[in-house]
Amino acid sequence: MRLGVDLGGTKIEVAVYDDAGREVVRRRAPTPRAGYDVALEEFARLIAEAEKEAGARCSVGIGMPGTIVPRSGRVVNAYNTPFNGRRLKQDLEKKLERELRFANDANCFALSEAIDGAARGAEVVFGAILGTGVGGGIVVHGRVLNGLHGISGEWGHTPLPWMSAEEHPGPVCNCGRRGCIEQFVSGPALAREKSAHGEANALAIYADRLARALSLVINFLDPDVIVVGGGVSRETRIYASVPELLPRYVYSQTVETPLVPAAHGDASGVRGAAMLWPA
Repeated sequence: MRLGVDLGGTKIEVAVYDDAGREVVRRRAPTPRAGYDVALEEFARLIAEAEKEAGARCSVGIGMPGTIVPRSGRVVNAYNTPFNGRRLKQDLEKKLERELRFANDANCFALSEAIDGAARGAEVVFGAILGTGVGGGIVVHGRVLNGLHGISGEWGHTPLPWMSAEEHPGPVCNCGRRGCIEQFVSGPALAREKSAHGEANALAIYADRLARALSLVINFLDPDVIVVGGGVSRETRIYASVPELLPRYVYSQTVETPLVPAAHGDASGVRGAAMLWPA
């Protein structure tokens, strides 16, 4: 059996899947807020209890915000968790007495949708999470592309292209820079536009910004499909309006890249984490 963990800033979700991919256990708990040692113990206990309920020893895959730096083994950019800056993989492996696989939560999302979701059968998949923040994951031939520094797909922290005079230099991002894509196409960014310009105008402004942002992805990756998750994925109008705008910005005479909502919704993160281990 395969056990997946979706480690978030507010909750931890654990699910166990049998060899046919059927969910047999699901548990949810608040993300621990105590010190690292106590949080680590709680995290390990939650995994062990789910495994016990499943009645079998499981492979364990964990999706989380941020990433683990390959050279140091430390977690970086996992804000709002007690694990940031710590050697979580090494310490948790000691407690659970087995190898664990970790990946960025956006990579897990993309993997789930590439294996048996909205991008099933596609060779190159880009998963775009448009939620509180903006994340991205890349899957090629059914495998997550992590990159040398573990940041492949982090399009949200590149500048929005073709900024207008009114947009420049852009809001300050949580990463400390100005003008990041995350500050223009996240859920909170759309909410700000709605409060300032009304529903219809806000969605038109947002669609153009999202088209500009996705044109970067298409120009350098040219994926077979782009799958959208996060709260903004429920704005159904973007699936018609954004593709119509892409030809303005993509370096190609024709643009046929499908933009589709995630098939598994919020469950894609925990499913993809389990899929870090092949069936």
